[in-house]
Amino acid sequence: MSLFITSLNSGSNGNCYYIGNERDAILVDAGISCREIEKRMKELGLHIHKVKAVFVSHEHSDHIKGLTVLSKKHNFPVYTTAATLSHGGFSVEKHLVQKFKANEKIVIGEISITPFTKFHDACDPHSFTITYDNITVGVFTDIGVACKNVIFHFKQCHAAFLEANYDDTMLERGNYPYHLKKRIKGGMGHLSNKEALDLFLKYRPAFMSHLFLSHLSKNNNCPQMVSELFNAHAGAVQVIIASRDRATPVYRIRSAFNKKKNDKSSRVAMQQLEFSFL
Repeated sequence: MSLFITSLNSGSNGNCYYIGNERDAILVDAGISCREIEKRMKELGLHIHKVKAVFVSHEHSDHIKGLTVLSKKHNFPVYTTAATLSHGGFSVEKHLVQKFKANEKIVIGEISITPFTKFHDACDPHSFTITYDNITVGVFTDIGVACKNVIFHFKQCHAAFLEANYDDTMLERGNYPYHLKKRIKGGMGHLSNKEALDLFLKYRPAFMSHLFLSHLSKNNNCPQMVSELFNAHAGAVQVIIASRDRATPVYRIRSAFNKKKNDKSSRVAMQQLEFSFL
């Protein structure tokens, strides 16, 4: 039993994350075109018919750009809050709209999705954890600060998409106007490399296996730099950079319990095989 996950795109130019088991999957956000989502999934060997819903974190264009066409073409239900729907400026056919509330679980097949509130400069922003067979994956991007909600849910995750948006020095020395710099690091914008690393070091669970560094700024971050920063402290956790331009490979996430169970089954099978040759 596993969850299969990939970042189809991550950054201010568009965000879309795939999480699913062998039968069902969801997308968190659809900030790239329907055509590009279909193309990247096909290249990864992922089947679009497995996607059963799209969850909208908030209304900014880099999270909803492809939503209308994708939902209409594939008849995907769109899970959003009433406020995001009202203020978001996106159009979804009425029968496909499903509204959620913070901390109320949504069950799709055998997958459960828990939305929770966060700090970001949108009308009603949420992040999500997705759970199946004791495996939990979190999507933690567009976060102004690692609040108690983020910390609580991060501690449950076997894998996480975690925002590492900017390097403090690069942002400070860069050519962004003052008001934009203030917005990015003002507690309602984005998480810096340092803040993301602090969250990871203090609150990562012992069973975490994968960390996707996500929503990296094109102008105020460096993938190699942030990869080296985290890998110096990652231990057994595999660190992946979620690209602004392409999908990551698909990663299989298993719980420690399932891993031990599978290892034990393999040992038993090997013992039985050895016995058969005696």
